Amino acid sequence: MRQNLDRRDFLGLGVAAMTAGAMLAGCKTESSASAAPAVLAPAFKISLAEWSLHRRLRAGDMTNLDFPSVARKEFGIEAIEFVNSFFKDKSRDQAYLAELRKRANAEGTRMLLIMVDGEGRLGGTTERERAEAVSHHTRWLEAAKDLGCHSIRVNASSEGPRSEQLRLLADGMHALVTIGASMGVNVIVENHGGLSSDGAFLAELMRTVNHPCFGTLPDFGNFTIAAGQEYDRYKGVAELMPWAKAVSAKSHDFDSHGLETHTDYPRMLDIVLDAGYHGHLGIEYEGGKLSEAEGILATKRLLEVILQSHA
Repeated sequence: MRQNLDRRDFLGLGVAAMTAGAMLAGCKTESSASAAPAVLAPAFKISLAEWSLHRRLRAGDMTNLDFPSVARKEFGIEAIEFVNSFFKDKSRDQAYLAELRKRANAEGTRMLLIMVDGEGRLGGTTERERAEAVSHHTRWLEAAKDLGCHSIRVNASSEGPRSEQLRLLADGMHALVTIGASMGVNVIVENHGGLSSDGAFLAELMRTVNHPCFGTLPDFGNFTIAAGQEYDRYKGVAELMPWAKAVSAKSHDFDSHGLETHTDYPRMLDIVLDAGYHGHLGIEYEGGKLSEAEGILATKRLLEVILQSHA
C-alpha cells in the first residue's frame, strides 16, 4: 500500500533518509534483473529539463551537445528534456543531430522531448499565421523523431475571447498533431501563460482536439494567467493530469528542511500519482538563491525522498 507523505512526515525523515531514498530510487531501474518487474517499477522517474541550466548555457560554459554528459555525470540523471532555443538552427542539421545521438548513447542518456518556443502562434488569428506556425513546428517534430524523443512541447498562445481562442488553438493544434502522429511523435502543451495557465481552458482544448497523440505537460508553477491573476496550481495540475505525457517539477526555493517553498511537493506528487501517472518528472529549477547545480540537486533530493515514501 502506498504511503502518503505529509509535511511532518517529511521533516522526520532527515538527511539519512534522503540518502537512503536516493539509493533505493537508483536500484529501481527497468534494466535490473534482480527482482520481478512489478517490484522494480518506481512510482515515477526523474529527468532533467535543459532550462535548469539556461544561465550556464547562455554564458557559454556548456553547449547543447554537452547536455547528455552533464546530466549523467554531474547529476546522475539519465533522461533529459531539451529546449529548442539552445540549438535553434540545428533542427534539420543531420550531422549535428547524429552527434547529439552519439553523445547521448555514449552516456546511456534517454532523450525524452524537445520544448519548442519562438516558432509562431498555433492559435494565430489568421489561417496563414497558424499554417506558418505549424510549418515551423514541423521541423522540431522531425528533429524529435530523429533523436528518439516521444514528444515536442508547444505553447497554446492566442488572443481574443475565450471561445475564439479555443477555436483557433484547436485548429492549429489539430493540424500539427496530425503531422506528429504520422511520425509517431506526440504534441504536448504546457501551462505557460495566458489562458494556457487556466487548467479548465487547457483541459477543454484537450477534449476539443481529442487525439491520442495530443497531451499535456503539467508544470507545477506556471499558473499566472495575467498580472495579478493566478490560477490555483493544485487544481490546475489535477485538471491537466488526465492527458499528461510528461510532468515538469518546477522549483525555485527551499527551506532548511529541503522542502520547496512555493509548491507543496508531497501534495502535488499525490495529485500526479493518483492520476495514474508513473512516467518522468522533469526537474526545472528556476530559482536564484542557489546555483543552478545546487538547485537541481536540491530538487532531485526532494523527489527522491518522496519516491522513497511511495516505494
